[in-house]
Amino acid sequence: MDLSTRYMGLTLKNPLVPSASPLSSEVDNVRHMEDVGASAVVLYSLFEEQINQEAREIDHYLTTFNESYAEALSYFPEPDEFKNLHAEEYLEHIRKLKEAVSIPVIASLNGVSAGGWMKYARYIEEAGADAIELNIYYIPTDPRITSSEIESMYLEDLKTVKSSVNIPVAIKLSPFFTSFANMAVRLDEAGADALVLFNRFYQPDIDLENLEVVPDLILSTPFEMRLPLRWIAILYGKIKASLAATTGIHTAKDVIKMVMVGADVTMLASVLFKEGIDVISEILADMRRWMEEHEYESVAQMKGSMSYRNVAEPAAFERANYIKVLQSLQ
Repeated sequence: MDLSTRYMGLTLKNPLVPSASPLSSEVDNVRHMEDVGASAVVLYSLFEEQINQEAREIDHYLTTFNESYAEALSYFPEPDEFKNLHAEEYLEHIRKLKEAVSIPVIASLNGVSAGGWMKYARYIEEAGADAIELNIYYIPTDPRITSSEIESMYLEDLKTVKSSVNIPVAIKLSPFFTSFANMAVRLDEAGADALVLFNRFYQPDIDLENLEVVPDLILSTPFEMRLPLRWIAILYGKIKASLAATTGIHTAKDVIKMVMVGADVTMLASVLFKEGIDVISEILADMRRWMEEHEYESVAQMKGSMSYRNVAEPAAFERANYIKVLQSLQ
């Protein structure tokens, strides 16, 4: 039975890829992921804010002492040579992982605005990463910013990162575009090697005792996979970029459904926190069992078989589903 798949030009032994999370911050964890069957790993994110904060700090010291003796200034690095401490740790982690595991290591670069933080894409490539996942997490709160400006920002961010590296670049997106299909095609045309669908927007909560806005992490549930399932089904065969499904994938059946609508890989996080890294081997075993029972010989044989272009009633992915769901309540 052949579980292999292709993702961004990389040949992977199966579609199971742990997504960006703190679990990947330990070399032993990533080694464990590989041992139980993970085909690649997406590292925890390096954030634009981390890079910019320390860049501002070094700039402060460089400008504070600009009236000092030249020999004193020589102790500080030139601005172009400065490397952020967070980023240095991240790059060193990539180097260690490349020595420790044989599966592809995909770095996660998380930001929004155009700026110097994007040059770290090149440093990430030099450290040995096999690919980059560009994670754009943006809440447009300014009512004067138009949708076209937001879309242009995504496209320019992608183009800037792509122009600085030779390794594949995926872009992780939210579903909140007026015409998501159009945006997907434009990102594909701009050179995205993969679309990762979708980013989870963690909503804040209110602490009524302290009257503070507080973070509140709630792990995903299988129900949440339906949104990426629908859009991967719609996009399959319409773009050249690979398609990665993320959010709500907890079981072998979830993985199989995503592959059937056209996903090249499925990404796991919440289930690893809930059940432990060993659950990867259980999901793989359940996949093999299901495929054998249903006489599938490979993942490639299943891929896209239930996509928009291949199902008997493609309208089921559109408004018809909405109508049928409401009528079923009667």
